[in-house]
Amino acid sequence: MPSAASYPEPVADTSKIAANLRAFQIAVNAHDRENPTHDAFGIGLAHFDMERLGFDEGEEILPGITIHTDQGVTGNFRVLCNGEHDEELEAEEAETVEAVSTQSIPAGPWVGEDH
Repeated sequence: MPSAASYPEPVADTSKIAANLRAFQIAVNAHDRENPTHDAFGIGLAHFDMERLGFDEGEEILPGITIHTDQGVTGNFRVLCNGEHDEELEAEEAETVEAVSTQSIPAGPWVGEDH
């Protein structure tokens, strides 16, 4: 009987791989449609998910889209792109801070305060 080391590594269920590839393509298309100034180049997956699905680091999974290990949580993937989404987030945060700082809120009666 051959040892366990001589058996090929198990391959992930093809229906799971197909479903993930479909989800990757939908996400990349949505990203590129919503962000016309830059393009997606990859998909980020948790290391566990990459192993479970049988992908290799840097493997091209869709035309022009490679797969990469990142520090995200398992069960989720991220579209990797050459744009700066943090700038948009910082602008939104600055607007929020500014809006909050210009509003005055009247102080009401406090709990337990005697009148």
